[in-house]
Amino acid sequence: MIIQNPILYNIVMQQRAGKRGDFESFKASVLFCPKCRIATPAREKLLLILPDSSLYDYLCTYCGTSTGSRTEKALKDIRIYIP
Repeated sequence: MIIQNPILYNIVMQQRAGKRGDFESFKASVLFCPKCRIATPAREKLLLILPDSSLYDYLCTYCGTSTGSRTEKALKDIRIYIP
């Protein structure tokens, strides 16, 4: 697609840039549990908070077995101010 109008080009490029971030983060609702041997609802548990990311663990709702994990990167640069 060739766009020769610079204003229209900027609008199209902004729309394309916005679409890239649509699926930046996923949260699981159902995961396979190796202990129950079926797909079960998953509970998300925050394990660790770091300056640049957070680590989450997914647990089986029925037996409590860990079924997966995910790391979420911080969107902003975090700064700590000590008075």
